[in-house]
Amino acid sequence: MQGPVRYMQRTREWYLALGYDNPYEWAHHDDAPFQPLRKPLAASRVAIVTTAAPFQPDKGLQGPGAPYNAAAKFYQVYSGDSAGDPDLRIAHVGIDRRHADMADIGCWFPLKALRDAVRAGRVGRLAPRFHGAPTNRSQRHTVEVDAPEILARCRQDRVDAAILVPNCPVCHQTVSLVARHLEAGGIGTVVIGAAKDIVEHCGVPRFLFNDFPLGNAAGRPGDPRSQAATLELALRLLESAPAARTTLHSPLRWAEDDAWKLDYCNVARTPPEEIARLRADNERAREIARALREAPGVAEN
Repeated sequence: MQGPVRYMQRTREWYLALGYDNPYEWAHHDDAPFQPLRKPLAASRVAIVTTAAPFQPDKGLQGPGAPYNAAAKFYQVYSGDSAGDPDLRIAHVGIDRRHADMADIGCWFPLKALRDAVRAGRVGRLAPRFHGAPTNRSQRHTVEVDAPEILARCRQDRVDAAILVPNCPVCHQTVSLVARHLEAGGIGTVVIGAAKDIVEHCGVPRFLFNDFPLGNAAGRPGDPRSQAATLELALRLLESAPAARTTLHSPLRWAEDDAWKLDYCNVARTPPEEIARLRADNERAREIARALREAPGVAEN
C-alpha cells in the first residue's frame, strides 16, 4: 500500500511543468493552539466550515463532471441555514476529478451525518448556520480577514466546536488557518481532510486524515455508513485529542489498490500537448478570477 500523496511536491512539479517558476510557499507552523471542549459533545453546539461554493446557475457548469470553473468561486465568507438543504458544488476547486465524486454532497459536506448525530444524542445541537471559507492563496487575507469573520459568526451562534472540511490543496491550507484561529478564539476544531502533508505542514489542533481523493474527504460516495463513520471518528478526535497537532488516520480505504494516487497532477503521466492545453486553460481561469476579485464589493485576495 502506498503512503499518502505528497500534494505539496506534486503541485510544485505540476506548476513548474505549466511554466510557472515561482513555486507556492505553503503556510508552516511548528506549533498550534489547542482548546479542549468546554462541555461534553452531547451538550455542545457544532458548526460546519466548508470550502464548497453555493451553486450559481448563471455561472456555467458546476455539477458532476464539470471542469474547473473559476467563475463559480467565492471570495468572501458566506453563511447558510443549517436547517435547509443547501446546493453546494466543488467545481471551483482543484479536486481529483478523475476519481472523486462530485454528485454526493455527503462526500464533502457532512450536514446529513451531523444531523443524524444530533438526533442520536451524540451531539447536542447543530449550529443554526454553516460557514463558507474562501480558498485564498493569500495566507494573510485568510488570517486577517476571513478567519476572524468566521470566528465572529461562530461566536454569534454560540458555537462550541467546529468541523472543517476542505477539498482542493489550497482549501486544506485555508481551513487549517481558520481552524487555528477558531481554536485560539476558544472554539474546539477538527479538520477532516485528504491532503495530510498540507494540513500537518500548516499545523492544526486536530486532524482526521481520510486517505481518499481530493474532494471526498468526508466519506465514500453513495455510502452513508462510510460518511457516518468518518464523522464519528472526527467527533471522537474532538473529545479525546490530548494536545495540539493530533492526527488520526481513518481506517477506511478508497479502493482495493492505491493506483488512483498516481494520477493527480502527475507530470510523468501527462502528455506534453495536454500540459500545453492545461496551461492555456489555467491562464483563462486566472483572468476570470482576477476580474471577479476586482469587481466592486469584492475584497481582493
